[in-house]
Amino acid sequence: MTSQSGSMASRSYTGPVTIGTRVEVELVDQAGGREHLAFDVVPDSTADFSAGFLGASTPLARAIVGRRAGDVVPYRRADMAEVCILAVSASKRQPNKNTPAERDAVIRNAISRSDLEDAVRLALTVNVKWGDYDPEGLASGWDRAAQAPGDSDEPGPESDDAS
Repeated sequence: MTSQSGSMASRSYTGPVTIGTRVEVELVDQAGGREHLAFDVVPDSTADFSAGFLGASTPLARAIVGRRAGDVVPYRRADMAEVCILAVSASKRQPNKNTPAERDAVIRNAISRSDLEDAVRLALTVNVKWGDYDPEGLASGWDRAAQAPGDSDEPGPESDDAS
């Protein structure tokens, strides 16, 4: 069901789906079930689907870019069959400009945790073979060592010994 304000917005913008447009769609599955979605199409660098910003190179965006409200587009992903474009309007929202930095921080953290798990596995292997190696000691300073340069206000390990 499209709201009155949504239908008024779609009448004032009659163009196709492009970056910078707000789109309301219904995803139709193979059994005929329908799921209503509304999102803004944005450049991939600012995409955040949980906040309603769909990256332009995603399969869904590629399927609907260039199409207009009222178009029904084949969309064969998982159990989906097609996409019905209900409304297209000019976007009035701006994506979070910090999204790329936040995404990089999440990726950096995931890589650090993966590296820690690898180091602990190696330490356990060394401990089994040669003994006397403490894998728990690795984890205690790992997060501090994995921070990006300039992220920490704490002095490094060589701070007081040089005085």
